[in-house]
Amino acid sequence: MDPLILNFIYVILGGFITLGFMWLGCKIFSHTVKFSIGTELKNGNTAVGLMIMGMFIGIGIALGLVVGLGLN
Repeated sequence: MDPLILNFIYVILGGFITLGFMWLGCKIFSHTVKFSIGTELKNGNTAVGLMIMGMFIGIGIALGLVVGLGLN
């Protein structure tokens, strides 16, 4: 298979895996805290928004490194 097409497939699969882990991380974290993340975000709680943003950035960077190093 052409390496360009193979790398494109790796990127697509890595993107879906990253989104899945972000969703899973948010669900697990939602069950560990004593408040509803969705309700707090609807109420305009920016601290919760920044916390979720940091979690998503961290998971994205970690899985991006794993996928990127897996291509070598």
